[in-house]
Amino acid sequence: MPFIPHTEAEVRKMLSTIGADSIDDLFDEIPQELVCGELTSVQPGMSEMEISALMQEKSAQDGQPICFIGAGAYDHHIPAAVWQLTTRGEYYTAYTPYQAEASQGTLQLLYEYQSMMTALMDMDVSNASMYDGASALAEAVLMAVRANRKSKSRRILVPRSLHPAYRATVRTIVGNQGIELQELPVDEKSGSTDMDALNEFQGQDIAGLVIPQPNFFGVLEPVDELANWAQANGALSIAVVNPLAMAVLEPPGTWGDKGADICCGEGQPMGAPLSSGGPYFGFLCSSQALVRQMPGRIIGRTVDLEGKEGFALTLQAREQHIRRSKATSNICTNQGLMVTAATIHMALLGGEGLANTAAACHANTSLLVEKLTALEEVESVFSGPVFHEQVIRLPEPAKGMLRTLAAHNILGGYDLSQEYPELGNALLVCATEMRTGADMEKYANKLEQVLASRRQGACATVVKFD
Repeated sequence: MPFIPHTEAEVRKMLSTIGADSIDDLFDEIPQELVCGELTSVQPGMSEMEISALMQEKSAQDGQPICFIGAGAYDHHIPAAVWQLTTRGEYYTAYTPYQAEASQGTLQLLYEYQSMMTALMDMDVSNASMYDGASALAEAVLMAVRANRKSKSRRILVPRSLHPAYRATVRTIVGNQGIELQELPVDEKSGSTDMDALNEFQGQDIAGLVIPQPNFFGVLEPVDELANWAQANGALSIAVVNPLAMAVLEPPGTWGDKGADICCGEGQPMGAPLSSGGPYFGFLCSSQALVRQMPGRIIGRTVDLEGKEGFALTLQAREQHIRRSKATSNICTNQGLMVTAATIHMALLGGEGLANTAAACHANTSLLVEKLTALEEVESVFSGPVFHEQVIRLPEPAKGMLRTLAAHNILGGYDLSQEYPELGNALLVCATEMRTGADMEKYANKLEQVLASRRQGACATVVKFD
């Protein structure tokens, strides 16, 4: 039986009160053939000290490698104050703020988060977050199909330069809803969306166009041109952006002549640690015209009868809150704790701090790529401008080289061969503000040694060197 904080005497008294002889009598309606009995495959419980020792052992196995992997999750500095505040009891235990009178702190924080996100993206409205960036995009696609009353096609154009996991997630969520996803190829030279391929859809019925900025390769897309193309062709533009990059790049609300219609992405760069892949949080913003199509929650500010400021759930799009036929999505949960961290993170850094961080990321990646491409047979793949990651090509498959580098505590990047075999031995590398000049010098030196040893015929999986 699971742990219950009652003494045996208390349990006996409760059972006697309801006329039951044992705990098992409370479940006697369950047929015996469905009762699992003892969980023989589950190991006996461990003490707190044993658990602590086990976790320390597992943690030690991870080591402290230098990380040059980006690909959607980034190693950024998080000020100590962020999680010191976020893990305070009033934040750490906060859940669904249904009762406004009991949840003013949580509601105000979410309101401030929405205000910061709309300012960063130059959009009109923001919800109180989504599960992650990929599911936020899926909801944005559904939102675009619902909102674009002029389109009857339910077709969404998705660049192949978009994150592969995002494309897979969107296909999974919308694939059985009669929505057609059509991929746009990548321009082989620049690494951005092939505009000639896009223009083949000129005049066709298109519900929406997804615009990543930067794209999965770190390359900056021609967002103004893409947003204007969408508007001219009656399609809604869906921006998928790195929020940190928006501190220095043109925000979605200013793209083209009228700005993007919907904006979404992954909020992990704003105060969420890597944590082996989560939890993270997705964000979703839009123009005012589309606010009633936005899934999730929107927090509003008001005043009570005494003129005192208060906060409340203004719009709730789930069927439990409104008429089922009017519901836009079943999503109601936000990643409240991650959003709390992001709000504190943005408040601490401010606009100038975020811009300085983004600028440092760009500078470090430029320096890293310069060092790596100075090595024999290592070259940059795309010519387009980048933010803080870039694709390089190696003379041999990246998988083996990454394994060797990992043995020397260097996580050298993301192997693109599986998702983009047409790029050959391509490797996506990233250098955030966390990487020092010494880190990048060490990476370049170790990679040079790996390449040299392989040219000499040392083809072992792990090459040992000092």
